[in-house]
Amino acid sequence: MLDNAQNRPDLPFEIARRRTFAIISHPDAGKTTLTEKFLLFGGAIQMAGQVRAKGEARRTRSDFMQMEKDRGISVSASAMSFDFKKYRFNLVDTPGHSDFSEDTYRTLTAVDAAVMVIDGAKGVESQTQKLFEVCRLRDLPILTFCNKMDRESRDTFDIIDEIQENLAIDITPASWPIGMGRDFTGCYDMLNDRLELMDRADRNKVAQSIEINGLDDPALDANLPADLVAKLREEVEMARELLPALDPQAVLEGHMSPIWFGSAINSFGVKELMEGIATYGPQPQPQKAEPRQIAPEEDKVSGFVFKVQANMDPKHRDRVAFLRMASGHFRRGMKLTHVRSKKPMTITNPVLFLASDRELADEAWAGDIIGIPNHGQLRIGDTLTEGEALRVTGIPSFAPELLQVARAGDPLKSKHLEKALMQFAEEGAAKVFKPVFGSGFIVGVVGALQFEVLASRIELEYGLPVRFEQSQFTSARWAQGERTALDAFIKANQAHIAHDNDGDVVYLTRLQWDIDRIVRDFPDIRLTATKEMMV
Repeated sequence: MLDNAQNRPDLPFEIARRRTFAIISHPDAGKTTLTEKFLLFGGAIQMAGQVRAKGEARRTRSDFMQMEKDRGISVSASAMSFDFKKYRFNLVDTPGHSDFSEDTYRTLTAVDAAVMVIDGAKGVESQTQKLFEVCRLRDLPILTFCNKMDRESRDTFDIIDEIQENLAIDITPASWPIGMGRDFTGCYDMLNDRLELMDRADRNKVAQSIEINGLDDPALDANLPADLVAKLREEVEMARELLPALDPQAVLEGHMSPIWFGSAINSFGVKELMEGIATYGPQPQPQKAEPRQIAPEEDKVSGFVFKVQANMDPKHRDRVAFLRMASGHFRRGMKLTHVRSKKPMTITNPVLFLASDRELADEAWAGDIIGIPNHGQLRIGDTLTEGEALRVTGIPSFAPELLQVARAGDPLKSKHLEKALMQFAEEGAAKVFKPVFGSGFIVGVVGALQFEVLASRIELEYGLPVRFEQSQFTSARWAQGERTALDAFIKANQAHIAHDNDGDVVYLTRLQWDIDRIVRDFPDIRLTATKEMMV
């Protein structure tokens, strides 16, 4: 993180008990199921739903869009706040699907740690690797959960080796699985010398814990078959010899990750992971900002918008800005300065989320994530403060990899379509470019599934049938330079020029050759594939 923990002052109790983290994984590793069990153990829900379930009663709580419910995937990051023991967990569930990785990248700017979920049979998959690299760039502490141990999975040492090799991070086992697949009976808790036994009969039941005194305790033999006990003793001994011991400071610095094994669908290993987040996860961290860093213990309130979600409640055309509190103690009704517009905003109805359920937030502390309903004033990257002109930095926007032209099914409704597209652009769900020549809009996304999501949301939320057609352009770059050089560049390349929803100049390309030509002919112009969400 930005400062070493030992140089930092002690945080006020309310801030110190916050744990703000994201769950990252490849699709299908069981991330949404794990989120459900967190809510179950935090006492936030009585019965965990299933990703694919019969009837509305058992739907998952973190997937609230119609398309997420239909397909059983998460396509939008959702935030949830709940208590666990004396801690306050702020959990952000992110889309695992690579087509929505931009939403995930931005979410990782708003958390202090990440829980990486890995499938015991598949190990480290491509999307996990990508997301891990983003965590690495931000030095985020990572805790690992190896899921689906109740199915046939790989050898425990193989899994640990693969993570260490692929992700170049030290792994230390916090628990050790006993058996696998059908024979999976539980785990040995290596940090507390406890035997955790899984109950297959009731999926919502917390595992039974048996306190034991080391591996030689006869209670092991009394509770487990002899062959599994012998294997466990041998493997744990090897693990203690070969793998590094847990170093809490190395975890906070992002160099070491403790790993827990379990089965989220059977509620097994989840409580131990939650205790690990509480014990080894970081307290709220300072945020990088211009002209100075923001420390969580500061008295003055500040926060930044990392996500905007339109139409979370289909009955109201609402837009909720997700604000990560960076410092201070916020109280409902406070007047904060919107730094980009320099205008004061009174925050009268901030909300705390439990996925699609929300309640009014009377107060919030540094580390919390609150929702601010608004009508388009707040954008991704905006900073709110008690008057000081601070701007939180490092929230990225990526050049789209797929471009298509958006056309309204009814030509008379093209004005409505423009409004809908602008709304999604400000939400960060897509890039919308208005070409200098020609009518219509070019929509850019990172993955093809986003076009389906957009079309379905525009139809559901705005009642507008829309179709996406192939564009002659294949990619986009933001163009930057001195005003005179930029004007000359725009004039010479008008057929390729568009503006994004912030009004910034965008160069649309067909081939790599177009980019090479600009670099050669216009040395004063910089073409970039990312831009920071400016305020």
